[in-house]
Amino acid sequence: MTRENMGIEHKGMVKSDETLFAIIESLKETNGAGVTELANRLGLSKSAVHKHLNTMAEHGYAVKKGEQYHIGLRFLSHGEYALNQYEVYHAAKPILQEVTDETGEMSWLFTEENGRGVFLEGVVSEGGINRESILGSRFYLHSTAGGKAILSEMTRDEVTAIIERHGLPERAGNTITDEEALFEELAEIRERGYATNFQENQEGVHAIAVPISVDGDIHGSIVLSGAAHRITQARCEDELSGVLLAAANDIELNLVYQ
Repeated sequence: MTRENMGIEHKGMVKSDETLFAIIESLKETNGAGVTELANRLGLSKSAVHKHLNTMAEHGYAVKKGEQYHIGLRFLSHGEYALNQYEVYHAAKPILQEVTDETGEMSWLFTEENGRGVFLEGVVSEGGINRESILGSRFYLHSTAGGKAILSEMTRDEVTAIIERHGLPERAGNTITDEEALFEELAEIRERGYATNFQENQEGVHAIAVPISVDGDIHGSIVLSGAAHRITQARCEDELSGVLLAAANDIELNLVYQ
């Protein structure tokens, strides 16, 4: 990763802040790293990296173990605070467990922030993936079932603004990369009530999602995901769509009356 890739030269951004955020992201991605490794990875001087790490460690945002630095627990309180700001998190949490119990598939709460999708919560079925590797991660809206469900509740101008900001990059073989094709699919989603992702974000993975919206306010979407051979189109139509539509309705009622 270079300084240009980090976006440090972008107009209106503070270079030192961008450097700091890049170091934090790299510490997470590498699960801990030394000064030299970070400097090489980010295209920065070792002295600059060392100064940032020392500052982070002084305030509890980094911890040094041997010759490596790791993300500090000070971030934990900020993460919990950020999560608890979302009413939909509290409204959906018990429903997700019920959906996973009923379907045997992984259920997720997905929301939008600054034009990207974020998984707020998830319940993993037996033998499922590590949920911690997914929670908080950012995804393109156009390539995910949860994202397309959210986009279907937006106006055309709102969707266009997101496309202009983030583009329509290809994530897998079936990703929609044409703007008009995306708008056509969003119209279909609005008509049938749910969105699907058949290997559009990751090969071998399918997903289905239903938007969560109350009085025009889009709170996110509820998602079921799993292996392509289990989350089939037929199963989405015959079983999973009904489960998710009912679950979304329960979450919306919780939002109204909580």
